[in-house]
Amino acid sequence: MPEVNGRWVADMKAPRTPDNEEPAAERAHDFRPVDKGFTEEMAVAEAARCMRCKKPLCVQGCPVNINIPAFIEKIYEHKFGEGLDIIHEQSMLPAICGRVCPQETQCEGKCIRGVKSQPVAIGQLERFLGDQPELASKPKLAPKNGKKVAVIGSGPSGITCAGELARNGFDVTVFEAFFTGGGVLVYGIPEFRLPKTVVKREIDGLKDLGVKFQFNSVMGNLANAEELLGEKGFDAIYVATGAGLPKLLNIPGENLPNVFFANEYLTRVNLMKANKFPQYDTPTKHGKHVVVFGGGNVAMDSVRTALRLGAEEVTLCYRRTEAEMPARRAEVLHAKAEGVKIHELVSPLEFIAGEDGAVRAVKVQDMELGEPDASGRRRPVPIEGAIEEIPCDVAISAIGTNANPFAKKIGGMELNKWGYIVADEETGRTSNPKIWAGGDIVTGAATVILAMGAGKKAAADMTKVLLGEDGE
Repeated sequence: MPEVNGRWVADMKAPRTPDNEEPAAERAHDFRPVDKGFTEEMAVAEAARCMRCKKPLCVQGCPVNINIPAFIEKIYEHKFGEGLDIIHEQSMLPAICGRVCPQETQCEGKCIRGVKSQPVAIGQLERFLGDQPELASKPKLAPKNGKKVAVIGSGPSGITCAGELARNGFDVTVFEAFFTGGGVLVYGIPEFRLPKTVVKREIDGLKDLGVKFQFNSVMGNLANAEELLGEKGFDAIYVATGAGLPKLLNIPGENLPNVFFANEYLTRVNLMKANKFPQYDTPTKHGKHVVVFGGGNVAMDSVRTALRLGAEEVTLCYRRTEAEMPARRAEVLHAKAEGVKIHELVSPLEFIAGEDGAVRAVKVQDMELGEPDASGRRRPVPIEGAIEEIPCDVAISAIGTNANPFAKKIGGMELNKWGYIVADEETGRTSNPKIWAGGDIVTGAATVILAMGAGKKAAADMTKVLLGEDGE
């Protein structure tokens, strides 16, 4: 590698290091991680491709502003612990973000190398360091300040906020409705994309910072905001309950047996081990002919999970074309490589019952693309008289989610007409001066890293306000 003034310069002819993946024909039949991650040799070779830009746009593309060139430089120098420390200055969850964040539209999407060739594999390099937590320095904690904060929800936004507050000297308790921590990271994302051991490791790291977790605690039922801020003695609350209420298709037959909402289907498998029934008590239908409606990452997780449960044929139905799908491109390619069929330009009309009362087919309307809608994508328009029937013994709706009712039950905050919390984008402040909020319950369904960014911003603002440093 040539050097200039003691610093190396990137070899612009070096190709991007390929992902280290399991063969598609093998991985599609079990829940092993698809991507094995970079080896040390691969990571160092990829780090050498970084151009060390004077004005790194990749940092601007990161919602939590990680100093990306700095940690990549440490990888090249084989100083992996120092690289991980750099990431930890802004993010406590590199092993998670490196696996599930949409780098192609964020940091890697801004990478200058990507203009004329392929961008640096920033996500893979972040994961490489995140998977070596033992190399990190012990985090520096501010002295205890005597303030107590309740964090409601242990998804990416909640645990990010909790970690930041703990480092700032607060006594933090996270209330989680499920029996384990991680929120959507454990119930929504399959093992083959994000192993539960990785999430547990990050949760355990927060416990080491002094964060307390109270599981099986449905806030709004167990206690509301008034009680938390009163008799429970908390000085402030951060609400990060997510938005997991299924969005209905509102078509006949939606309540038939073996018609699932994606969150239910994935939760049964990801969190409750339905794939190992009867070893575990949670069953689900292992369909042979499965149809999934949707085009996002949740839809991809659903079709790929169905394959791993033994489906002979899995069809992804989407009302636009593959080019308009909002899912990460890598997830679409993985699904296709594993054998998922994509049926473009169809919209469900009715689920049809068989003699046993369960779903046996779905009637769909063929569509064509018309003029662009508010999202900039061409609007799907029905083709008159073009209706077909697709046989299936399991159907899954993955068309999105709505705000769950917990925010309303917790109370004390202004909600918009859709039930989401009204909160300031930069600070997370709600209409209640003692309550902050962030993540999907504010924005609607979004990405892990955006939820983390909201938790980070809220923690910074809460620290200023609770310690009287905001100047107000």
